[in-house]
Amino acid sequence: MTDKQEVNIEELVESLSHLSVLKLSKLKKALEKEWDVKATAAAPMMVAPAEGSAGEAGEEATDFQVILEEFPADKKIAAIKIVREVTGLGLKEAKELVEGVPKVVKEAPKAEAEEIKKKLTDAAGAKVSLKGV
Repeated sequence: MTDKQEVNIEELVESLSHLSVLKLSKLKKALEKEWDVKATAAAPMMVAPAEGSAGEAGEEATDFQVILEEFPADKKIAAIKIVREVTGLGLKEAKELVEGVPKVVKEAPKAEAEEIKKKLTDAAGAKVSLKGV
């Protein structure tokens, strides 16, 4: 591989790193359609944890996915406002994310993830879960 190709790959990785979850999902669908393939998650290459809760064995996760599970219908606007605030998404994208629950709102360090969860549960009455990554 030439140096020019490596630079382009690095630029591509950098550009993709700044896309929202919604835009990455749209990109995935477009590539599947263009290449006539189906993207699937690879099987994890981990050893199953010992009996007990997930956090007891091995390393504790440092980053967490904030997953919006559900919310009361009368709090939809509040949920959209919070999603826009924490993700920087536009109104349309935030609305699509909220309407498509369960969805990952954001991946963030533990403290930020807990803060986002608190905002969504307190202001929008939403059911939110955190999943370590």
